[in-house]
Amino acid sequence: MSLTEWPARRFDRDDGRPMGIRDSIADEIQCSRCGELRDRSDVDRLLWCVGCRARARLIAARRARIAATVLAAIVAGYIWGIIRPTDVVIGGWIATVIAAYWIGGRLAREIFYGIERSNRKRYPGSTG
Repeated sequence: MSLTEWPARRFDRDDGRPMGIRDSIADEIQCSRCGELRDRSDVDRLLWCVGCRARARLIAARRARIAATVLAAIVAGYIWGIIRPTDVVIGGWIATVIAAYWIGGRLAREIFYGIERSNRKRYPGSTG
């Protein structure tokens, strides 16, 4: 068979549409984090189930709160020790510390979530 005669796509499905990568995957897939069998619609592109994603978000949120508290303490120490604000604009400095906590927490949560997702270890007590 020459290269021009080779079919460009496979039409193995009953409805005549071309086969995709999702068609070759089984109906039940093992979660890559906990090892439990899940329906393929219940896992994401990294093959994580809903429970494992929620657990990773929870771990990331806990770590982010600690990092945000440390950042807010550093900002407050810098303002109190180096800048030495007057009583006139103390509300602005308090708002600055709160903003550092909030923005730092959001940023740290996404960073820790990305680290948790890229980490290949399984959760304790997983079956797989």
